[in-house]
Amino acid sequence: MSRLGGRTILVVGGGSGIGRAAALAYLDAGARVTVVEHSSELAATLRADTSGRLEIVEGDGAEPDVLAAAVAAARGATGLDHLTCCVGVFDGYASIRELDADRLLATAERAWRLNVLSALLAAHAAWPALREARGSLTLTLSESAFRPAGGGVLYGSAKWALRGVVDHLAADLAPDVRVNGVAPGGTTATRFAGDGVDRDERIAAATLLCTTPTPADHAAAYLHLADPATSRVVTGQVLLTNGGSR
Repeated sequence: MSRLGGRTILVVGGGSGIGRAAALAYLDAGARVTVVEHSSELAATLRADTSGRLEIVEGDGAEPDVLAAAVAAARGATGLDHLTCCVGVFDGYASIRELDADRLLATAERAWRLNVLSALLAAHAAWPALREARGSLTLTLSESAFRPAGGGVLYGSAKWALRGVVDHLAADLAPDVRVNGVAPGGTTATRFAGDGVDRDERIAAATLLCTTPTPADHAAAYLHLADPATSRVVTGQVLLTNGGSR
């Protein structure tokens, strides 16, 4: 049997980027995978690229009704072994010096809802099924959860909050459900930084390994945490996958 053969996994926010890479890694490892994706276009692309081998629930990954439907679809008749949360939004390096009060409030509420509340709602929807399976949960943080890099204060503070969620949720759901996180560093993209320096080159230059991670580079950490054979006694931990940012 393949590494995750026979296991069922739900990925919330799995239509693009790191979430998509994790979902594909789970699928390739033999798991039955269900993905929640807000964008119909991204959902259609993922469906086509996987020849329909995974199930997709289209909707907002921060809406309780969508998450309940996704858990039911993923659980099926065999149960739910693992939940991965990848919903998130970037703040564009927003500074409170440059935002008026209304924009600050709106941006902060959106950052909290999509980066933090979405994970809490997903965990709330899935924990009974995960408890029954003695399963696991992986949240997606960022190196911004450890230092002021890769975003502004709103994005960074939301990711810092997720560090607390990992710690507290690991205690709250113990001993039945393992809770961990992955904190990716800057990841390859095609856009350019405002100063004209290629973003990928800038990221690579700031890492000890002199490399820019791709979404697929982070997937191994998700596989490790979802696999009870390799992480049976791992909970309350965050794996940094940032190339040794400095």
